[in-house]
Amino acid sequence: MSFSNLGLSWALLEALDTNNLKEAYPIQKEAIPAILKGRDILGIAPTGSGKTMAYVLPILMNVNANKSKNRQVENLVLVPTRELANQVRDVFERFKILLQQRMKTLAVFGGVAINPQMQALRNVDILVATPGRLLELVESNALKLDHVDVLVLDEADKMLNLGFKEEMKKVFGLLPKDCQTLLFSATLSSDISSFRDGLLRDPVVIKLVEEEEKDIELIDQVAYFVNQDKKGPLLRYLIKEKEMQQVLIFASSAYQAEHIADKLRRKAIHATAMHGKKSQGARTENLRKFKTGKLRVLVATDLLGRGIDIEFLPYVINYDLPRSPKDYIHRIGRTGRAESPGQAISLVSPEEEAHFKVIQKKTGKWVTRIEAESIDLKGF
Repeated sequence: MSFSNLGLSWALLEALDTNNLKEAYPIQKEAIPAILKGRDILGIAPTGSGKTMAYVLPILMNVNANKSKNRQVENLVLVPTRELANQVRDVFERFKILLQQRMKTLAVFGGVAINPQMQALRNVDILVATPGRLLELVESNALKLDHVDVLVLDEADKMLNLGFKEEMKKVFGLLPKDCQTLLFSATLSSDISSFRDGLLRDPVVIKLVEEEEKDIELIDQVAYFVNQDKKGPLLRYLIKEKEMQQVLIFASSAYQAEHIADKLRRKAIHATAMHGKKSQGARTENLRKFKTGKLRVLVATDLLGRGIDIEFLPYVINYDLPRSPKDYIHRIGRTGRAESPGQAISLVSPEEEAHFKVIQKKTGKWVTRIEAESIDLKGF
């Protein structure tokens, strides 16, 4: 469906056209008209399904940038990670510039000094925040939440998995009872259901979980079966022989990510690791370089990988297999987006083969099997 049929303003339609965005994703098609009507939303949709634009566009259409706010905020988006906070803020900023709207957007999160964020809060129209830092700002009397008109919970399941449940409950207690609430989650767990019952008023329910498995249709899945001690040489061989650029590699831990990146650099492959132990400044800069093609390889853990959203990412490599089939789908879903093909490569050791069979059975997709014994890895 075209964006022109969803009730958006001409200014927004022109901004979308400038970005060559003409067809709405399913989540956008269902959510945008309902949000514009003031309805609460429960959206069960995977990462990468287009949900950010589903709430960004109607919020931009309804924001009142001329209203005096001081330390009040009217549009609040809660997210689980710093990377996602910056990513969402950037989407608002991009369209704000195209619309030539004089509104103020701000992302706040932990891991950095709080004082600059406190000073920047004056007259903010749209605030994107992680729950912990948001509460710190409220407790410091730098921010009030009693005038919030629209609350967005983006990747609510991830916030719960990261232990934000109590913080989220505290935030909900500070909000007006009549604010419009838009809850988006990749899964519908019992915790999400309890938040739904306590927060949402007669919500429009949108379930697009099945789209996640449709998304992997464009992904060429390949599994190299290799001994654990040969994974490093095989990885370096694949990157060099296939002349791969913009490669996202998943590792099982921060230590493993650093180890892989270090070995790649020793073989003259520009690589860096991104994980929760890195400073926010380093993470932001590495992600910027990776997105712009100035960094060839990014090695990430599962949590940080969720915040990486690149429209035409060509390669994802599972150096270590994920714990579950669902995590596998989330990982490889970083590629094969926007109707562009991508390749997902898994390095499978003999110890991981049984687990990989479970993953393959769950996804129900053909994975090309290659025995790495025949590959000459000398010098890699």
